[in-house]
Amino acid sequence: MQMEHLRRIGQLRRRMTRAGLSALLVTHLPDVRYLCGFTGSNAALAVTRRAVRFFTDGRYIAQSAQEVKGAKVEIASGGAATAATQWLAAQVGVEGAAYDSAHTTVAEFERLKAALPASMRKRFFTALAAPLVETLRMTKDEDELALMREAALLGCQLFEHILTVIRPGLAEFEVAAELEHEARLLGAEGMSFETIVASGVRSSMPHGKASAARLPRKGFVTLDFGIIREGYCSDMTRTVFLGKPGSEERRVYQAVLEAQQAGVAAVGPGASCGEVDEAARSVLRKAGLSEAFTHSTGHGVGLEIHEPPRVGAGQTFRLREGMVVTIEPGVYLVGRFGVRIEDMVAVTQTAAEVLTPAPTALIEL
Repeated sequence: MQMEHLRRIGQLRRRMTRAGLSALLVTHLPDVRYLCGFTGSNAALAVTRRAVRFFTDGRYIAQSAQEVKGAKVEIASGGAATAATQWLAAQVGVEGAAYDSAHTTVAEFERLKAALPASMRKRFFTALAAPLVETLRMTKDEDELALMREAALLGCQLFEHILTVIRPGLAEFEVAAELEHEARLLGAEGMSFETIVASGVRSSMPHGKASAARLPRKGFVTLDFGIIREGYCSDMTRTVFLGKPGSEERRVYQAVLEAQQAGVAAVGPGASCGEVDEAARSVLRKAGLSEAFTHSTGHGVGLEIHEPPRVGAGQTFRLREGMVVTIEPGVYLVGRFGVRIEDMVAVTQTAAEVLTPAPTALIEL
């Protein structure tokens, strides 16, 4: 991975040059991990046109020696970002540094300025006009895609397992606990986010986290979950039915399924995120259900569960080969029931690859 991290840093430097930047302070931990491989909880990376310096604290002496690639490691006695700031300020030819204001609090920014000599505090830092590392992360290389396929397929295994467990009377949190326990047994580092298990009337809540509510004898159960594999996230949703669904429940499920399939079919290199959203949304509009679809069609996935790009109405950003997005339309009839179906989709050279090939046809338990 040494060469891979050097390649990523080289890409970043070229973007810095185009933006007229002589230095960059990187503090967002997923960005740090992407550039140098470090997985700990306290780190900063200082990048100039000639050097890359990694900063952490004494808890990570051994870990940083094992993990960090493409950067010289320094152990700071204070905060990592503060030490990185002071190092940058001392570099010959560095008159200022850029930082990502989207991932820097006002309080943290004030601490960083306070670490500078008084004469440099007003002019040293410049907020990035647009994220640099996050933009690089949107396009996954083959190693990243391989890990994401593994994570997604493990999620599909979990879905198959949980189908053997689900039954009326179980508490939603019992279902979530079983799913998360099995995930660990199968080799997951952890869950990508807090597992959603929403049953019966609660299925009409788009983010109905698992509760003490009991699964009904008859009704939908929405399962939205993901796992982490070597830092990379998976994300999928399936909605199943306990008992025998009525005609309205079947109609809504079929409409969501067709919308989801249309969204997946619209994914490809050059397609705009707004076009993909409209492909899914238009199906629900024709079914008279678009008002009950209350969120975007999808989002990027990678080292974070929610990354750019956003697949939503009016989004002009165009997809490129190597990007991974979710396609997850849903219909939520408040006080009655809800349905959501979600796949992870990788943009290929010509179309799209569904990474979560678990069944999407309505499953009755």
